[in-house]
Amino acid sequence: MLDRNYIRDNPEEVREGLRVRGADVDLDAILEKDEEWRDLKARGDDLRHERNQVSDEIGELKQAGKHDEADEAIERSQELKAEIEEVEERAAELEEELEEALLRVPQVPHESVPEGDDEDDNVETRREGFDDLRDLPEEVTPHYDLGEELDIIDEARAAKTTGSGYYFLKGEGSQLEHALMQFMMDVHREQGYQDVFPPIPVNSESMTGTGQLPKFDEDAYKIEGEDLWLCPTAEVPVTNMYADDILLKDDLPLKHQAYTPNFRREAGEHGTETRGIVRVHQFNKVEMVNFVEPDESYDRLHELLDEAEEVLRRLGLPYRVLELCTGDLGFKAAKQIDLEVWAPGDDMEDGPERGGRWLEVSTASNFEAFQARRAGLRYRPERHESTEYLHTLNASGLALPRVMVAILEYYQNDDGTVTVPEALRPYMGDKEVIEGHEPVGESALGAGEKD
Repeated sequence: MLDRNYIRDNPEEVREGLRVRGADVDLDAILEKDEEWRDLKARGDDLRHERNQVSDEIGELKQAGKHDEADEAIERSQELKAEIEEVEERAAELEEELEEALLRVPQVPHESVPEGDDEDDNVETRREGFDDLRDLPEEVTPHYDLGEELDIIDEARAAKTTGSGYYFLKGEGSQLEHALMQFMMDVHREQGYQDVFPPIPVNSESMTGTGQLPKFDEDAYKIEGEDLWLCPTAEVPVTNMYADDILLKDDLPLKHQAYTPNFRREAGEHGTETRGIVRVHQFNKVEMVNFVEPDESYDRLHELLDEAEEVLRRLGLPYRVLELCTGDLGFKAAKQIDLEVWAPGDDMEDGPERGGRWLEVSTASNFEAFQARRAGLRYRPERHESTEYLHTLNASGLALPRVMVAILEYYQNDDGTVTVPEALRPYMGDKEVIEGHEPVGESALGAGEKD
């Protein structure tokens, strides 16, 4: 949430921030409500001051025996009381309307964010891992076909138990997911992260605190009859751990990592983009959440990006780095940097020249004080000083299904097996190759055998 004083004192700066975002926000209406609210607060102060004066006069008049004048003063005091109540009631209504309106105002982009309309205007800053690519099959089998052939990904049975947009991982597929999760968390422990295993349901206050509500309520799963939502990202419970707390300067920077399943309704358009496990309603990831002092947050953003990149470097996966433009920036972020891994199995229009496609696996985000103001995240710079809002950042480290897609396609062999990246072998019982297994049940009869 933007500070109301900041909006009031810098309306043109905020207006420009909304323009470059393409945000449809009636800032004039907010400023008008704020002006009326301030006028009412001032009017209320004046009325209370007058009532205090009248109350003092009543006692003096009674002591002086001026009972008629005292009665008139009492009547005036009652009129002032009613007027004060009316002013305060209207001010409270405006306060609620302002808070609701401010919850829908996006963050102002940092001055370093490139201006643009949408994802086509994002700026690629570098590519890593393309100078020494491994030898790939002449035709790389997309992960959704390969997963079916190896019988390690089963979307059909998940459709029966749950619906479209879900999947079973079986055998070595499940092993690979667990290996990735443990590997990522070990990497981040080396980087100074403290593990957190949060509850999966989160309440509306927490969703509002991190900016998922009210803006994205249609993308989240609400538990019927409860003030609970299925976790859309570990960012929500982990950030809100410290809601309304006061941290100390010595606590910062505070770095937490959390592995959770995540649930989102949005699963993309029909077609190649949604085949397999790229865009699904339930997925797992490791999330890194940082709490820092304001003057350190942009240095920390680039360190956070490097911490996420380390996972890709150790896995040997080629990737690129993108700075998001103003039109593609997330609602609550002042600046965001994406990591997109290369998956060579499907040729997409926006893929690299050598074919394949890019898959976003992490977005490193600096929210500045936007979440802190909503959730009440404060710290005390010195023990004798007033509290200030801290800055929050996060990044996925990484989104597991898409990393799995990249591994199945990039580490694919001519015989249809998949080489296990060296960094993951200790987590898979030193297994070097994923060979899959035969399907079970009558549906598998006549399907032929793998070579």
